[in-house]
Amino acid sequence: MSPAAQTPPPAAQAARWIGQLLQQLPELVAELAAGRTAPTPRPTSPPPTGHGTAPIRVHVSDALRDITDGVVELEEAVRARLGLPRPPRASVPERLRRIASLLDGIAADPVLAAHVRDESRRLARRCARALGDAETVVRIAGRCPWCDSVSLRAFPGRGAVLCVNPACRCSDADCGCHDDPGHRHSWDEGAGEWERLAADGEEDAR
Repeated sequence: MSPAAQTPPPAAQAARWIGQLLQQLPELVAELAAGRTAPTPRPTSPPPTGHGTAPIRVHVSDALRDITDGVVELEEAVRARLGLPRPPRASVPERLRRIASLLDGIAADPVLAAHVRDESRRLARRCARALGDAETVVRIAGRCPWCDSVSLRAFPGRGAVLCVNPACRCSDADCGCHDDPGHRHSWDEGAGEWERLAADGEEDAR
């Protein structure tokens, strides 16, 4: 079975993670606000002594602080690497959009592109964990074209298929599966790679 198309370049992967973070960040802010304003149940005895609000959800607050710091540091690092002036103060979503607007320039620097991909992925996953998201996973028939394991899984929320075999390594030197233990080789839905994998799986099943 011939290998599927190469993994998307780091900057393209970064665009996906930035988009996911932009989509989920308002939910995280809403979760924090809900924790501050939700009424505390009134006990029958002894009389209530609180201020009528639920405790702040510490894990949500910590995640939001980590994401905020991470996005600020990432934008500053990107602009410094590209020789751009220090960015003005802005909200986290605005900073993310500014980083996304620089992805063409980022893509020209492989080291920077890999860093932006890795950090945006970390921050997006941090946000998803704080929201308690459990990704929908669909098993794909057939074997991975790189490691020949029955280890292909579709993640519809990401729009990608991943090989979940931790020992899998593809031939693309830019793929994170070579230097990041937490990264798995992926195939992009939008590039028609899902269809090729499904076709390969049907051939294997015959």
